[in-house]
Amino acid sequence: MNLFILRHGLATDPVGAGAKSDSARTLTAEGRRKIRRIAKAMRAMELSFDLVLTSPYARARETAEIVAERLELMKELECNDHLIPGGSARKLIESINDLKSTPRSLLLVGHEPALSQLIALLTSNDGGLSLNLKKGGLAMLSVGVLRYGKCAALEWLLTPGQMRLMR
Repeated sequence: MNLFILRHGLATDPVGAGAKSDSARTLTAEGRRKIRRIAKAMRAMELSFDLVLTSPYARARETAEIVAERLELMKELECNDHLIPGGSARKLIESINDLKSTPRSLLLVGHEPALSQLIALLTSNDGGLSLNLKKGGLAMLSVGVLRYGKCAALEWLLTPGQMRLMR
């Protein structure tokens, strides 16, 4: 399986931007613009996904919707509660493994530090890998059999700036 991991775009400030809770924080206008450019780069890279799983938090869901719309994958978009901040990596992996059919190409959209921790878990087992997935950053892992622990290789990690150059 090719596992792609995308961090949500720039979001409104947690305090005073009209959001009643962290889960309601939306992308800023700049965040939406940058994610559209990143989605355009993903299209130029000819990326496609059998399934897009996103955190139900507004900023991640908006990010996933922009990407899915640009890649014509809205029917493959689903929310997964295990992608919320503080969600369980073990339960996320179990939910993916419980799917009726294993996707060949899967995009996860969520939050830091959970996404970097997931990459570390899947590539080094002990979280010994230290990385910082920027807002709008995208990683690709190749996975033999998805399981909790070392089961993947990090193929590449792109910053948002690198992706915006690819359009």
